[in-house]
Amino acid sequence: MTDQSTDRIDEVTSRIVDLEAELEASGTATREPEGLTRARAVLHEWVDSVSAVVATPGVGRVVLIHRNGSESRIASPELPFLLAVPVTFGGDGSD
Repeated sequence: MTDQSTDRIDEVTSRIVDLEAELEASGTATREPEGLTRARAVLHEWVDSVSAVVATPGVGRVVLIHRNGSESRIASPELPFLLAVPVTFGGDGSD
């Protein structure tokens, strides 16, 4: 990573932790290799429990439905667009 991108990640991480503190909710952040390895492993296991996904690009939200029926909501300007199936025209004779 370049120093500029490292500085930007540090800036964003600090801003988020500070915003959470204003809500009187403590947050933790890690950039250490061991902490990131653990977080990625937990996230992979969590994502692997997803049984359905609802992507709504118009509102910037993705809802994950886990195999136990619980829901997790992710607000993101990018993720819903990445998950949305592209619209295609032609080729199947239905136009």
